[in-house]
Amino acid sequence: MPTRDEQKEQRRQLIIFKALELFAKKGYSDTKIGDIAKAADMSVGLMFHYFESKEQLYEELVRMGVEGTNQPMEMNFSNPLDYFTGFLKVMLGYAKEQPWVFYMFVLMAQARRSDGIPAHIKELAMSVNQIEQSAEIIAAGQQYGYFREGDPYALSFAFWSSVQGVMEQIAVTPEMLSGEKELPRAQWIIDIIRGAK
Repeated sequence: MPTRDEQKEQRRQLIIFKALELFAKKGYSDTKIGDIAKAADMSVGLMFHYFESKEQLYEELVRMGVEGTNQPMEMNFSNPLDYFTGFLKVMLGYAKEQPWVFYMFVLMAQARRSDGIPAHIKELAMSVNQIEQSAEIIAAGQQYGYFREGDPYALSFAFWSSVQGVMEQIAVTPEMLSGEKELPRAQWIIDIIRGAK
């Protein structure tokens, strides 16, 4: 039987994941604290023992998203192309077991561009620029033929825009998460930036 601390952590995680799904589907402004409590099958009062406000909960989720955005940089790959391939395989591999990952892509995009997001949370979401970081990797790998010719920033922009679109579509298409439809293959997205090597 779980200890009291383990039960508290399980409830906290349940709140986080239910809130993430609701924020991704309804947006920050249209998600009410009561909606989150209901989805987590608890009272609003109990939920306030874990998070003081909807804003604090949303900020926690954006912090998780920022940390997750930095994860690919921490992965160890033998060449620059493997960095992108490895990242995509991991992300697409989560499809059936961890659908929250796809909701996180939606939430982070909303946090950057939606109205009504508190300024400090929007600033936090904007603190990571995956496109610029990846452009540096592409520029370094182009000289060895790993990536196609072209402006590294534009290639990175095309790659990450495709990733964002795919992840958002998976999040809102139940057939993709249930396995009724085939997921896009990592190689299809990698071909946007792949060189001749």
